[in-house]
Amino acid sequence: MTCHNCRTECRKFGKTRKGQQRYRCCQCFKTYSEPRNEHLGGMYTPPETVESIVTLFVEGCSVRSIERITGVHQVTILKILALVGQRCERLLERTIRNVPVKDVQCDEMWGFVYCKEKRNVTADPEHGDAYCFVAIERNSKLVLTWHLGRRTALDTAIFIEKLNGAADGHFQITTDGFSPYVDAILTSLGTRVDFSQLIKVYAAPAENETRYSPARVVEVIAKPVWGQPDSDRICTSHVERQNLTMRMHIRRLTRLTNGFSKKRANLKAAIALHFGWYDFCRRHQTLRMTPAMEAGITDHIWTIRELIGG
Repeated sequence: MTCHNCRTECRKFGKTRKGQQRYRCCQCFKTYSEPRNEHLGGMYTPPETVESIVTLFVEGCSVRSIERITGVHQVTILKILALVGQRCERLLERTIRNVPVKDVQCDEMWGFVYCKEKRNVTADPEHGDAYCFVAIERNSKLVLTWHLGRRTALDTAIFIEKLNGAADGHFQITTDGFSPYVDAILTSLGTRVDFSQLIKVYAAPAENETRYSPARVVEVIAKPVWGQPDSDRICTSHVERQNLTMRMHIRRLTRLTNGFSKKRANLKAAIALHFGWYDFCRRHQTLRMTPAMEAGITDHIWTIRELIGG
């Protein structure tokens, strides 16, 4: 270390509270700290530690467990999640554009922020129900787009408009019986899709049914809406299986725990990170490659460091 004023060599002069080496000039007695390299978003956390934190996030670990494993403070962990989530969101918007598709399935999955909607007594619009709309291509298993909002006609229209920019060509689309899909798909996609809905009819709750017992499906109705949808391809099983993958790999969406999100921005970042990892890094068991490779977007399996740098 050289003094900036005297241009003479400094001597070691203890360390800071964070263990950073300090130096002092022997002539002007000014003190200096050892220069540190900035990495992700100007942070001083080493790239290896950031990679470990992101790996633990996508494998379903909570913030507290990551703090215990890595020794990094939870504030730093949440800051890394926010930065990486923003990068993954921009990556998906940039790379998944006008992708040729044949069969698209859409669904929405329930979650909440801070508290459930029926317990929401705050005036903050960010609290309460948070539905994640997902569109997946049946053959390549590629998540084309997603949207975090409420289960309303407005958020449905925003989600379908995102799908319009991500998918290309004439394709078949299948949704559940949520009625706002009809107007949203007609407005954004029009007649370039063969639209059908799979409507599930549930039985009334039984007399001795417990609080968290799953509802029993008594009838499934395949309803063509317009176009010429193939009856054998009217299905939402693949996107519903994707919902299970989300609940298994995103700690904030695990049911009946206290790991839920307290801020909507953190939930959005966690979902964006999951979909970026799922499309580009996770080797699909049936495809033997990533969905992005199957769709022709990339030619290799990405590492976590490539995803962070993307």
